[in-house]
Amino acid sequence: MAIVPNIAVLITSHNRKDKTLHCLEALYLQQGIHDDFNMDVFLVDDASEDGTAAEVESRYPDVNLISGDGNLFWNRGMYLAWEKAKETNEYDYYLWLNDDTFLFKNAIIILLKDAKASNYISAICGAAFSLKHQTMSYGGFSKDDKILTPDGSIQEAYIFNGNCVLIPKYVFNIVGMLDKRYPHAIGDYDYALRIREQNLKSYASSEFIGTCERNESLPLWCSTTVSLRRRIQNLYSPLGSSHPYYYFIFERRHYGLGVAVKHFFSIHLRLLIPQLWK
Repeated sequence: MAIVPNIAVLITSHNRKDKTLHCLEALYLQQGIHDDFNMDVFLVDDASEDGTAAEVESRYPDVNLISGDGNLFWNRGMYLAWEKAKETNEYDYYLWLNDDTFLFKNAIIILLKDAKASNYISAICGAAFSLKHQTMSYGGFSKDDKILTPDGSIQEAYIFNGNCVLIPKYVFNIVGMLDKRYPHAIGDYDYALRIREQNLKSYASSEFIGTCERNESLPLWCSTTVSLRRRIQNLYSPLGSSHPYYYFIFERRHYGLGVAVKHFFSIHLRLLIPQLWK
C-alpha cells in the first residue's frame, strides 16, 4: 500500500445537475485530502440536457469529465468511469459514488479505516442514512436479506447496494470491473456475489458515511394504475429494475438455471396481474 493511498472516485450522472453538484461539493470537503489520501474524480455525464457538464467543468475543473451518449444508465456509466480511471493510473482504491449520495466530511476516512480492519482485501460498502425517515436507506445486507445497520465495527455483507462502495486494488485485481452487460440495475448485486465467488468478502461500514433517500415507489410495471402496455414498456426499459433478459443472466449466473427460469415466468405473471404485488 502507498503511504498516502490514491483513490479513483467513480460517478455517473444524467439530468440531476443540482444533486451532482451537491455530491461533488461534499466530496471535495472530505477530511484528509492530501494528508490521508489523494483522489481523482471520474464523472460520466450521460448526455445531460440540464447543463450538468458545463457546471461541473466550471466549478470543479479537476474532475475528469467523460461524455456518454445518453444510453449508459448507472451500471454502464460506472463501467465507463472505471475504465477511464484504470487507463489513467494504478489506484489503490476505486470508490463508487452515486450522485444522490452526499458524504459526511469524515466518510472516506471511515471507509479507509474499515478497509484497514479488513486487511485491505475486502470491499467496504458505505451505510447511507435517510434524513426523511431518520433510518438507514442503503448499504450492505446479510445473507437473510437484513440490512446491516452500523454498530461501530465492520459486519460481513452478503450483498450490497452500489451507492457508496470502496473497492481495494486487491479486490479489483481478482474480480475486475462491473459487468457492462447490465445497463442500469443488478450490476452492484452481481459484483457483490462475484466477490464471494472468489472467496473474498465484503463488509458494511462501521459508521454512516452520508445521506441518500430511497426510491420508495414500486416500478411502474408493478403498478395497478397504469395500462398493460405501459407496464410492458417499463419492465423492458433499463429503469424497470428487473428487466427479464438481464435478470435471467444474473440469476442463472449466481443461482442456477432453475431459479432463473422460475423467476422469468413469475416476473411476467406479476406483470400481467400486478395485484400480486400487494
